[in-house]
Amino acid sequence: MTTAPAVVRASNPLTRRLLRVGLPMGPNRLLTVVGRSTGIARTAPVAVAEIDGSWFVIGAYGEVHWVRNLRAAGRATIRLDGRDVPVTARELAHPEAVRFFRDALPAYAARLPWLFRFGVRALFRVAAPEIFTDPERAATTRPVFELRAA
Repeated sequence: MTTAPAVVRASNPLTRRLLRVGLPMGPNRLLTVVGRSTGIARTAPVAVAEIDGSWFVIGAYGEVHWVRNLRAAGRATIRLDGRDVPVTARELAHPEAVRFFRDALPAYAARLPWLFRFGVRALFRVAAPEIFTDPERAATTRPVFELRAA
């Protein structure tokens, strides 16, 4: 299993609190999923990209706990505009993920406000550089889930 960079892990508790009280933080949302071993609901801040009417979430740091839990559960809740929305999750197959990283994600990132666009690119440049430079490798190492309202 991989882990998120130390700066991300250290900031997650604050990010979770800020998102919980409704502070807008760009594409960041709270994802709550039941733990695959404990059965206890766990909440993690994640970036949710809305693309062509669908929601996508990337395991930008690889096989972290929330990725493994979402894969096992197949369902979760995301907090959108102050309300919890139950969703089903489908992991993209490798060819779909390659297309996502090659076509959809760069177009989505280009539409983000400049500050978020800069922050996303800077963080990924350090922690997951292939997300914007090598779609084939990104699709191999970074799981992508499509979320749909349940």
